[in-house]
Amino acid sequence: METSEPLVARHVLEFPGGYTRSTGPVIGRFLTELRAGRIVGVRTAEGRVLVPPLEYDPATGDAVTDEYVEVGPAGTVTASAWVGEPRPEHPLDRPFAWALIRLDGADTALVHAVDAGDPKALRPGARVWPVWRERREGGITDIAYFRPEVTMIVSPERPEYRIQAGGALRTFLEGVRRGVFVGGRCPTCAKVYVPFRASCPECGSRIAEQVELPDTGTITTFAINNLPDPRAPEVPFVSAYILLDGADIPMIALVGGVPAHEVRQGMRVRAEWVPESERTLSMANVRWFTPTGEEDAELT
Repeated sequence: METSEPLVARHVLEFPGGYTRSTGPVIGRFLTELRAGRIVGVRTAEGRVLVPPLEYDPATGDAVTDEYVEVGPAGTVTASAWVGEPRPEHPLDRPFAWALIRLDGADTALVHAVDAGDPKALRPGARVWPVWRERREGGITDIAYFRPEVTMIVSPERPEYRIQAGGALRTFLEGVRRGVFVGGRCPTCAKVYVPFRASCPECGSRIAEQVELPDTGTITTFAINNLPDPRAPEVPFVSAYILLDGADIPMIALVGGVPAHEVRQGMRVRAEWVPESERTLSMANVRWFTPTGEEDAELT
């Protein structure tokens, strides 16, 4: 059978001066209230509030009452659809959502645009508020769009703290200023703890005896860091737990003077101190620990 191309005729329906229609008393009241910056619904015979208002109850077909109820202005999103690429005729020139919004005091939801910025911010149950146009003319677009309720703010903060060292810490830092590490020996279990502390963390005994430890030790474990740190000699750099000779617990410090990939457990290291004239009550007196060149120690 022979087939023929379908006949197509293009028709355009156009109203150059605009299509004029009457609103009726119910919709007219709704649009007039919008122009005044208010949102109203109409109450049905059963007591439900319809927004936008209708002349007849869609559930029963009965005429609505003459009672108009102001609702909102805030509401709750019941469903939404994200528009990632807005079209020229859309109300926003950036990604937004079309959403069903049940305004406070209403029993039905209206459809409007929500400028959420992120679809994750518009899950069902999200609270939204209208953004009104400065010049209103009596149309649904008098509400430019809705925006999510403010739940978080970004506030630049720069708190400064003044920390006063307690007795045990001050004892340790005063030793560091002199170029020595001060530990404490427990009178009960005889373990030496550094930094110096006032009580034994194992048996709870009070520590009074101070022990000056050498500035050499052994790396027990370490981590290679790839983020810049003003205290570090270079990037990547190593932070390590170092067991000072004569101590029973390690302390954390930076490791320098050796490529990060050459650092290893058991490596013997020595503290590199800043000049005595530059020292303060701070661990910054120790730049970092560097290898001593000794044979690695065996860790038990």
